[in-house]
Amino acid sequence: MNLSMPSWGRAPGAMPGLFVGALMLAALAAGAHLVAALAGLALLAWLPIWRERPRAVPAQAGAVLSPADGRIVRIEKATDPYGQREALRISVFMSLFSRHGNRACVDGVVRQVQYFPGKWLQAELDANAAGNERNALLIDANGQLITLVQVAGLMARRILCHVKVGDTLTRGQRYGLIRFGSRVDIYLPPHAVPKVAPGDKVSATTTILATLSKA
Repeated sequence: MNLSMPSWGRAPGAMPGLFVGALMLAALAAGAHLVAALAGLALLAWLPIWRERPRAVPAQAGAVLSPADGRIVRIEKATDPYGQREALRISVFMSLFSRHGNRACVDGVVRQVQYFPGKWLQAELDANAAGNERNALLIDANGQLITLVQVAGLMARRILCHVKVGDTLTRGQRYGLIRFGSRVDIYLPPHAVPKVAPGDKVSATTTILATLSKA
């Protein structure tokens, strides 16, 4: 199923809560209810999840970098339903407080973009992935196929993907985001060697998930 991604007009990295938080703080200054002011302060403390700064890219050859901030919830041999092949799957769960940006894990060319509308069930549970809204990129990394799948979560209501078929990606390049808790599945060639374990916390770009070698 190949569909174009919907476009929602809001710029990547926008901070939709900033205006609301500022209003709440202004209400405090004007003597409004303390609860509203405290809610504004909590919101401002939460805003760092929207900030995106450049990150150091590991120089190691053959390294597959984490596409998201979060926690490893699954590493297993699996069938890649988007690339129709046997693969090693590594899943990164992004919590509500993770930075929402997604970054390319390898250098390569986008061969396919597959978007699937769906529900917004708990993304940490694997059984929900098939019914959730998701977007899959198939990347040709010097002859090796890598699939990155953005999976919407319970709180996620927006998947954004800013690349198209034929685009060239570089490791660490931001290509999209998922707002408010979600998951990214990475399907690698079966010979990939994992460098993380379930439960590990990972950071987009800076954490090496696995290494590739010639099949």
